Amino acid sequence: MEHRVLGRTGRQVGVVGLGAWQLGADWGQVSEDEALATLAAATEAGVTFVDTADVYGDGRSERIVGRFAQGRPELTVATKMGRRVEQVPSNYVLDNFRAWNDRSRRNLGVDTIDLVQLHCPPTAVFSDDAVFDALDTLVAEERIAAYGVSVETCEEALTAIARPGVASVQIILNAFRLKPLERVLPAAREAGVGIIARVPLASGLLSGRYDEKTTFAPDDHRSFNRHGEAFDVGETFSGVGFETGLEAVRRLAPLVPEGATTAQFALRWILDQPGVSVVIPGARNPAQAAANAAAAALPPLPESTLGAVRDVYDELIRPQVHGRW
Repeated sequence: MEHRVLGRTGRQVGVVGLGAWQLGADWGQVSEDEALATLAAATEAGVTFVDTADVYGDGRSERIVGRFAQGRPELTVATKMGRRVEQVPSNYVLDNFRAWNDRSRRNLGVDTIDLVQLHCPPTAVFSDDAVFDALDTLVAEERIAAYGVSVETCEEALTAIARPGVASVQIILNAFRLKPLERVLPAAREAGVGIIARVPLASGLLSGRYDEKTTFAPDDHRSFNRHGEAFDVGETFSGVGFETGLEAVRRLAPLVPEGATTAQFALRWILDQPGVSVVIPGARNPAQAAANAAAAALPPLPESTLGAVRDVYDELIRPQVHGRW
């Protein structure tokens, strides 16, 4: 698998990583054995970057990832913090950071975490000097090797990129979310900040496996967060209406290269965007993890295909999402 530098961490990571939200909660039930088998399949396919969070299953995902990562120094493990408390700026202080970090280090079974990211905090947090001073303190104390941010909006990303200590920015980027291409990715490239592309398959819409009859389990966020009932609606189907997304995928289908799946095509599209360090599709089983990793072996998409993706976006998707995030 191709490797790229993950921004200011200086670490080389495989361009397709693994998002471990599914291994914690909110995507239906995944047993611990299945979760460990999924991680094994991903690494066997060349994945070297795993992204989790303290809130996924209230620590379950971190514990599973930590158990798997023991004795695998080639893995870069990133986690996120901040979503287990009330979302007010006053909670983003050094004492809380230390407490959250202590819990994540216990869950992961490490003294120093490779990368810790603020987990889509309130917008005001990105402009608070004290927050980033506190993160610098965590680095100085060798609790974390580097820090980054996960954002909801492009403006939040641009504010974070301007911070000298921010190593990476995690942002929703896929064929249904083109706005980051305009300013965020160019700014990150210029600053040497890594871009971690999350929700790359628009919660599965871009897998091409769904239709109007598809249903999801009650404990799956694609059931309970369709309108932002639990968290930002942009995290579910990238904020795109389900029916609109289905129509867009049907229009994209003729662009999929022979021998590739729609999901692999969608992942390859992300990897072809200048400035992307790693894309982190989730997986609930070993077959999904291996298939996602195989997207890295596809050749770059032709310019005509990239233009066709933008045409579909402009016609169907832009009106729903472009002005919101």
